[in-house]
Amino acid sequence: MTRRTAGGRLLRGLAVLVMCAALVFPVYWMFVTSVSPANDLRTFPPRFLPTNPDWSSYARLLERPLWRWMGNSFTVAAASASVSTVVSVLAGYGLSRFRVRGTRMAGTFILTSRMLPSTLLVIPLFTLFTQASLVGTRWSLVIAHVTFIIPFATWMLKGYFDSIPQELDHAAIVDGCSRMGAIVRVLVPVAKPGIAATVLYGFILSWDDFVFARTFVSGNQLSWTVSLGVSSLRGEYITGWNEVMAAALVGSAPIVIMYVFLERFLVAGLSAGAVKS
Repeated sequence: MTRRTAGGRLLRGLAVLVMCAALVFPVYWMFVTSVSPANDLRTFPPRFLPTNPDWSSYARLLERPLWRWMGNSFTVAAASASVSTVVSVLAGYGLSRFRVRGTRMAGTFILTSRMLPSTLLVIPLFTLFTQASLVGTRWSLVIAHVTFIIPFATWMLKGYFDSIPQELDHAAIVDGCSRMGAIVRVLVPVAKPGIAATVLYGFILSWDDFVFARTFVSGNQLSWTVSLGVSSLRGEYITGWNEVMAAALVGSAPIVIMYVFLERFLVAGLSAGAVKS
């Protein structure tokens, strides 16, 4: 191994180390803030290591309906991701397999609709939900989240279906499957990594939403989500940032756990070797 090669590997290793530290530091700082006493949060220069860890902020969270907030967020995110994935699988398959007039325009329209800011949809959706008596319910959030998850999820799955040989579809149909049967029995198992990425994407988008939650369910505390509940911890004159950071850390834990379980699907190439040459 030459000096140039060793030096290049060392530089790459240091670059990766710096990038990892930059990505992990915000989470570490949230943890430090959550266990620091209120007086230590106002010191300068800031203390990067808590001298006297104070876990009372986590204890105070138990006095708030944090688990209800997380339960509402999980219910809304799971429903939104499930509905969006089912619709996106069918829509992505149609855009990938059927080459008819208007398909490209329909795909462009779907992608363009994802570019619309969520604030542009708040007023019309609020009007519709008011007429349907859905304001203040979790169903309003599910419907609202589906509107911005489906467009991009459809394009994610279209790109994945494009990489799957159409011979799989033809073989399933020749063996007696209907078009829907071929999708369910053949395409879906092969496309597990793409579907897992879509589910994770939809779940994260729904879990992190604040605009729709603030608009549709802010008047009903029983339907509050984590993002809305964490924002309510800010006081009018004083904000306990240690408690806010503690709630944010606990609220982000389900996303981390979900990624850990789906990570193997995200990196697995299950479509490799599906068709023998």
